[in-house]
Amino acid sequence: MIEIQFSWVEWFGFVTALVYLYFSINQRIWLWPMGILSSAFYIAVFFDARLYADMVLQVYYLVVSILGWIMWRRRQVEEHASKILINKLDKNMTLKLLLSFGVLYVVLAYVLIEVPPWVGIASSDLPYWDAFTTAASFVATWMLAKKLIDQWLIWIVVDFVSMGMYIYKGLYVTAILFFVYTIMAIWGYLSWWRDYKQYEHSLT
Repeated sequence: MIEIQFSWVEWFGFVTALVYLYFSINQRIWLWPMGILSSAFYIAVFFDARLYADMVLQVYYLVVSILGWIMWRRRQVEEHASKILINKLDKNMTLKLLLSFGVLYVVLAYVLIEVPPWVGIASSDLPYWDAFTTAASFVATWMLAKKLIDQWLIWIVVDFVSMGMYIYKGLYVTAILFFVYTIMAIWGYLSWWRDYKQYEHSLT
């Protein structure tokens, strides 16, 4: 009975995540409320699957979705446009994000290995891969809130690795979702790049 219940939750998470990604690729602010819904469903899914870092990541997604909604809306007002301008990483920000990723990865890997036995729950099945995808996703989600085009490159790697993890865990619906995510992340990057180059061309 529990498995049936969680499969339905997983399906709802699947659908809302696809709608979220569609809005994200098309730079629509409605991606953020869909992100809130998708995160809520997947918090339950990942807790049941004992992928605790992914569960914590969904909590982070939920919080960033609220903040991203506010930030994009504010920029819409400031720029007087439904589509706010796309930004690109500079060298200074790249170094800061790489450092943030490194720190997050080490901390998450340690927590996933050491903490579960202390609190009496089962250890994470894939602590190092779980830490990798979670740390990278933390960084990429922050980049999305800032509307940095480079976030798509991170998502391509994260989604592909996550797909393998979910196949291993038997979360086949979610694995299919992350296969679609990988393809659509490539599409998202190309779509955003086209808009970014058009804006640059308009300035010349």
